[in-house]
Amino acid sequence: MFPLAFARPGEEVVIDRIMGGCGLQRRLSEMGLLPGERIRVISSDSGPVVVEVKGVRVGIGFGMAKKIMVRRA
Repeated sequence: MFPLAFARPGEEVVIDRIMGGCGLQRRLSEMGLLPGERIRVISSDSGPVVVEVKGVRVGIGFGMAKKIMVRRA
């Protein structure tokens, strides 16, 4: 298990857990980022981490992405 912020572009991962308070969890759930959800990393270079979830691309700040724990799919 590792933070989403360190996933490589093109990698498919599954969200294991979110290490944050209820505000962060609610915000991510509104974007479709829930534990158990399979996502694909589009870019994780400098700047926001861009992922694809359910066919939609979403940008997440690096600090927020460090709080999303994932495992390889």
